[in-house]
Amino acid sequence: MEDLGQELVTLLQFLLPGFLAAWIYYGLTSFALPSQFERVIQALIFTLLVQPLAFFINFLLLSVGKHWALVPWSEKAELATSVVCAFVLGALFAAFANNDKFHALMRRIRVTRETSYPSEWYGAFCNHVTYVVLHLNGERRIYGWPIEWPSESGDGHFLLEQASWLADDKEIPITNVTHVLVPASEIELVEFMDLNWRSNNGKEGTQPAAAASAPGTA
Repeated sequence: MEDLGQELVTLLQFLLPGFLAAWIYYGLTSFALPSQFERVIQALIFTLLVQPLAFFINFLLLSVGKHWALVPWSEKAELATSVVCAFVLGALFAAFANNDKFHALMRRIRVTRETSYPSEWYGAFCNHVTYVVLHLNGERRIYGWPIEWPSESGDGHFLLEQASWLADDKEIPITNVTHVLVPASEIELVEFMDLNWRSNNGKEGTQPAAAASAPGTA
């Protein structure tokens, strides 16, 4: 029974870095959590990536330690190396998922047409950093700079600053208010404004007439 417990501890130490890498990955990205079974499979995949990397780093450290010994090597040091590798690997995969660099390369060499973003909605806001016009239920429109927005349409809220109501051909600034929180469930359409519309219109307080020809919608 004691041997079984020791084997279980050894197995957990072996699998822990993979689960840690998966936890960091989902904590730093906007992807919805998959089923528990899928999360276990992904953690095992991360384990297969972490363990060879940790083994290589351990080998380098032991080789260096033959000439410049700093501290005694132990199982705790090996575990710490695996944990550090898991953190770095999880953060690296999260960075690739958030900036679309890897998928952009794959699209360039015609391996895929997909992006790394969890949805077209998310990708639109990442790639179009500009003022937006939110078309709300009841033909209302609100204009402003999005500081935060939901990862999925229909869920969460928009946080706008410099917000104004748009009525016909007039822009009505919302005064004495620093930020406006708009529920995504109330939004029917999003317009992404051309960054040059202010200079094209000549003055800052005018209605964004270029909204009808905005470069993209989500």
